[in-house]
Amino acid sequence: MAMLERLWRFLLGPPHDPLQPETRQHTVLVPFLAWVGFGANSLSSSCYGPEKAFLALGNHTYLAPYLAVATVVSVFIVSLAYNQVTRLFPSGGGGYKIVTRLLGPHWGLVCAAAMLVDYVLTMAISIASGTDALFSLLPVGAQAYKLNLEIGLTMLLMVLNLRGMKESIKILMPIFLGFFLSHLFLIAYGIIAHAGRLAVLIPDTLQETQQLSQTMGWFFVAALFLRAYSLGGATYTGVEAISNNIQFMAEPQIRTGRITLLYMVLSLSITAGGIILLYALWQVQAAPAQTLNATVFRAIIATFDFDPWQSRGLLLLILALEGGLLLVAANAVFVSGPLALANMAADSWMPHQFRNLSSRLVRQNGIFLIGAFALAILLCSRGRVAVLIVFYSINVFLSFSLAKLGLCVHWWRSRAGTANWLRRLLVSVAGLAITATILVVTLMERFTEGGWATVLVTGLVIGLCLLIRKHYDGTREQLRKVDELFMSLPGRNKVDELFMSLPGQNEALLPPALDTAQPTAIILVTQNRGAGMHALLWVQRLFANHFKNFIFVSVGEVDSQSFGGNEVLQALQARIRDTLRFYTDFCHGHGLAAVSYAAYGTDPVVKLENLTTQIMQEFPNSVCFANKLVFSADTWLTGWLHNQTALALQARLLFKGKQMIILPMRMA
Repeated sequence: MAMLERLWRFLLGPPHDPLQPETRQHTVLVPFLAWVGFGANSLSSSCYGPEKAFLALGNHTYLAPYLAVATVVSVFIVSLAYNQVTRLFPSGGGGYKIVTRLLGPHWGLVCAAAMLVDYVLTMAISIASGTDALFSLLPVGAQAYKLNLEIGLTMLLMVLNLRGMKESIKILMPIFLGFFLSHLFLIAYGIIAHAGRLAVLIPDTLQETQQLSQTMGWFFVAALFLRAYSLGGATYTGVEAISNNIQFMAEPQIRTGRITLLYMVLSLSITAGGIILLYALWQVQAAPAQTLNATVFRAIIATFDFDPWQSRGLLLLILALEGGLLLVAANAVFVSGPLALANMAADSWMPHQFRNLSSRLVRQNGIFLIGAFALAILLCSRGRVAVLIVFYSINVFLSFSLAKLGLCVHWWRSRAGTANWLRRLLVSVAGLAITATILVVTLMERFTEGGWATVLVTGLVIGLCLLIRKHYDGTREQLRKVDELFMSLPGRNKVDELFMSLPGQNEALLPPALDTAQPTAIILVTQNRGAGMHALLWVQRLFANHFKNFIFVSVGEVDSQSFGGNEVLQALQARIRDTLRFYTDFCHGHGLAAVSYAAYGTDPVVKLENLTTQIMQEFPNSVCFANKLVFSADTWLTGWLHNQTALALQARLLFKGKQMIILPMRMA
């Protein structure tokens, strides 16, 4: 066991202290690193988005220049809309928060569920596509090992992200930069080399478009273009990443986010729009077992003054970088996906454990869940991209459309007191028109091909989230009723009457001093004061007048919500201090010696173990007490939704020879 712990520590690295100010400085991202980390998801779409749009034109490839222009304009419009989200919600959360606040929590749930399913599909498709690109460079016999490599790469990305977001980005940065710089050079060279065709291409495009409209009608032209434009809509995926993850940016966060978004928009529009223009300029035709990117880049490289081996080597390098970038895009999901789970957990749509941070300050539960589901999808589909691609892009444009609709509602409601509200509203409306159009066309194209499965899975996720929220709401309501009994200390209330009715309880003006030799009750408490008073009353009832010292212990868990800056951590510390003061003041008011201790960290079990062990050394005649919620209908779901801190701590203290008693707290 010790060897496994050392190996795990070696793989993940030393822990971080969330309370140290410099810790956050080591975890936040400057614009360049944020562009690499979050931009890979959108930039990788240029490996397949432009090709799908171009092929959808069929024999009417002269419409490609329109696609190139539409792609660049659309990227800017969609990004401008998400720039508004960043300004409105500087704490992060992006589309989910804006839909929740402006359209309602249930629409927010639909948006979040769609994003979660899309994240898992994005990871599976990125890994499968990247592996396909790499294996296309190898002999046919190597295909038998492709699925094994996909599984290994998924697990490797999980380990990298368990070490930390910045660490994984730095490791994969050379692949990202190699892809972008090489493609930027090839696009620029390819356009310059055929610059003379531009003077012919544009008039020919206008003339042939006119002829097609006269033959088939403008409705046919518009429908053809709209279908090609929508099927290439995967190009716009990933632009929401900045607004979703703004809290990871270095200060000032809004400015850092805007710079990062600018990097992302420029790189994506140049790459995607430039590749479509290359297809038209170089008159690319589909070839068996080759992507259009491979075909056009082979034609461009053939004009270099290279021998055949050098040309082939350069082409292999370009294709390998494309495959590698898809893996970097899969890594970006391990950043955005767990954060989406954490935001949902904060609103009780998901188990609260998804808010937890590991010792490396990453959302490891979310990483494990998304990685596990991506592995399951790869195994079920045998890593076949053709099978996975029919499920893709539906959900991402559902979440996009809901976010843009929320923005439209916001600017319309705020028009009375907001400057430039009309301009902002028009940007949001344009973004909504783009994303909603792509959503409708994609759904119609892919629904019968298997897209229905995406809708079904998303519906199942929504149903599960509703069950989870119903359970948490019921539990919270019961705890609230218990808390109402203990909110006021002054005067005689129900809890005073209950406490004074216990054997051996008398009024006292001054509490006695602590005596380390006397029996001591160590009571673990949370911010639910009713639960803590429940434990205190039970201790006095079960061990009447036995314990002379009462020590209240609480651990402030630093999770994804509280690790958002010094102000949030200070608010957490203030709440813990107030809660502990409540218990000690109550005991002092009844003549009982009492003191409190607090600790803060990402793992409450470890912190509680260290703190209670230290207290038990000072007070050797002590017993630890903790509450545990017990439900009348105890199912696998209730066990999954509530942490098992008390049981885990009891086991650890037992092996140290320390006593701990768990007090059941009955829930309906």
